[in-house]
Amino acid sequence: MGIKQKLGLGVASAVLGVSLIGGGTYAYFSDTAETSGTFASGTIELNANPTTIIDVHNIKPGDTMLRSFELKNDGTLDIASLSLATSYTVNDVKGDNDGADFGKHIRVNFLVNADKLSVPIFSTTLQELQGMSPDVIQGSIFSGWLAERGGKLKAGTSDTLFVQYEFVENDKDQNIFQGDTLELEWTFEGKQGRGEAK
Repeated sequence: MGIKQKLGLGVASAVLGVSLIGGGTYAYFSDTAETSGTFASGTIELNANPTTIIDVHNIKPGDTMLRSFELKNDGTLDIASLSLATSYTVNDVKGDNDGADFGKHIRVNFLVNADKLSVPIFSTTLQELQGMSPDVIQGSIFSGWLAERGGKLKAGTSDTLFVQYEFVENDKDQNIFQGDTLELEWTFEGKQGRGEAK
């Protein structure tokens, strides 16, 4: 091997050594970009107006009482289903009811509007209503009521529900209910619809 070849081989070895030593460092252009996100949940806020839907005295068998109240969606999400839980207590003033339930003698007719008194969307007694699950009531009463509103109670809107109460005349002696009172509590629950792509 000649001197030129030895010299060339030495230079090539030196270059290779330097490149191996500094192989991990090199210069480049760079830039960064940041992104952020926010998740804010909506609200369901169901209200009834008035909150006392009926307060009536001196009723007798055969009396009917038509009342209306507004269900309001003060939230930011549409309400797609409504359910109703019923509870009541009877004050047997004379103590002579012998297990008879005053609620069995109060019929409730849920109406679409005041003009359709003869066509209730659902009719039952308070006693039966108290024993029903809220989901059954949702299907019986509110699915039709909401269907007339496009299937939902939209955010920021309200609508009126009409209810007719009747102290049922059963052509029997109902003297045991004289002076009795029935305290009714209805609890409405509004639920959202299915999730959707946003």
